[in-house]
Amino acid sequence: MSRPTLEPIPDPDPLRVWFRFIRLNRRVTAAVAAELRGIGLSIPQFDVLSTLTEREGLTQQDLAARLYVTKGNVSGLIDRLVEAGLVERRPIPGDRRSHALHLTPAGGDLAARGIAAQEAYVGRTLGRLGAEDLAAVERLVLAWRELARADTEAGRG
Repeated sequence: MSRPTLEPIPDPDPLRVWFRFIRLNRRVTAAVAAELRGIGLSIPQFDVLSTLTEREGLTQQDLAARLYVTKGNVSGLIDRLVEAGLVERRPIPGDRRSHALHLTPAGGDLAARGIAAQEAYVGRTLGRLGAEDLAAVERLVLAWRELARADTEAGRG
């Protein structure tokens, strides 16, 4: 496979870029979901497991905040991951209502397989861009993220 040729686009339209971004997000999400299904995970399950590889001991509330979902959305998902032997709840001393979430060895192994599947996909796609193009994409994504955060903080998003 050859590397794509990126030609300058005269007079880019922000709305057209937005729609391309949305379509790309859907395509990438569907491709990654298929890769994860191959190892027995859904995207939400992988999100939980991979987040816990970064920071174990989170409460359900902390996990929900990191995943940008409600605690209610996470609750049933955690119940199923606990039942599957992938996550365990541990008591937090001095807090009878919350529990710390930890990966079991099986959960850690499955998370590692999911991360490897994503690494492979990224390597076949985004990883084929040259270093300069990749740095440009990262700069643009970070700048866009800051604009989106500012819009949210201003009460518009």
